[in-house]
Amino acid sequence: MKLKNYAIILCLALAFSTSFAQKNKKVGEPGKVWSVEKANAWYAQHRWLSGSNYIPSNAINQLEMWQSDTFSPGLIDKELGWAEGIGFNTMRVFLYSKAWSQDPAGFKKRVDQFLSISAKHGISPMFVFFDDCWNKSSTIGKQPEPKTGIHNSGWLQDPGDPDFKEEAKFPEYEKYVKDVLTTFKSDKRILLWDLYNEPGNSGKKEATIPLLTKVIEWARAVNPDQPISIGLWDWGFNKLNALQLLNSDIITYHNYEAPEWHQRTIDLLKASGRPLICTEYMARSRNSRFANVMPLLKKENVGAINWGFAAGKTNTKYAWDTPLADGSDPIEWFHEIFQADGTPYRLDEVNLIKKMNSK
Repeated sequence: MKLKNYAIILCLALAFSTSFAQKNKKVGEPGKVWSVEKANAWYAQHRWLSGSNYIPSNAINQLEMWQSDTFSPGLIDKELGWAEGIGFNTMRVFLYSKAWSQDPAGFKKRVDQFLSISAKHGISPMFVFFDDCWNKSSTIGKQPEPKTGIHNSGWLQDPGDPDFKEEAKFPEYEKYVKDVLTTFKSDKRILLWDLYNEPGNSGKKEATIPLLTKVIEWARAVNPDQPISIGLWDWGFNKLNALQLLNSDIITYHNYEAPEWHQRTIDLLKASGRPLICTEYMARSRNSRFANVMPLLKKENVGAINWGFAAGKTNTKYAWDTPLADGSDPIEWFHEIFQADGTPYRLDEVNLIKKMNSK
């Protein structure tokens, strides 16, 4: 982790944040970044936030989750019941632009249904709009079967490559973002809007900045009641990190490192004065575990959202770079908490999660 590099960017972003806010105080302008005071007041209204990145075990990617033919409210209800059982109160959930463009009204009905199921289980999800990770292209309709033993073999970039840099397509993405945000902007069942997952990933780097800048603009034009964030993830992406920091009401970030490195990240990000939520952690073979990271996050009052919930078609029990061609179980699962039938992968971990969430 290039922490020295990142510390410089953080300091610069904080230095410019005051002037940025002052320039956006004109009456009648779209929403602006929340003040530090407003962000902390919002965070204080919630119990300590904990949960997982969630996709139903029968979906290989975001399209399969949200398309009408494969949307599975019964399974979602069952699996979110498991989440409720261990005390989770939030889930991070990826939307998908093509699922909306195929059927905007139906897509929003399914989002509403998901929110009703979540609320039944005491869970306030955060939604992710765009994503620079994994496969470059997608097709509406039947999705591919998982590749044996390969982590996230069917996960989809959104809007994909080269679509993400084709400005002629931006108006369609604007309609998507504004339609969803406008529909749910005052919905108290939603915790937060995460505008873009890992911008710059898959070799895109600063090429993502034009789209990300527009997404921020569209979201602020709607000005939802819920906070907005763009999670930090690569400390070497100086310009992206500054853009993300300057435009986040709540600071979210990813960290799959051991506790001592994770602690350093927390210490740096606390300089923002804003609440922190770790929206991705827990990779067992990298020594980012429930046993050593979750208590740290609780102690620091940092929200804790791990990657992986129930083993299924995403195959994220396999490590990023360690495929198993025979599809056998890894010696140790990389992610996931539950088997597909709801049996805990490790009972000691589930007991720890319950304990952390009961305090």
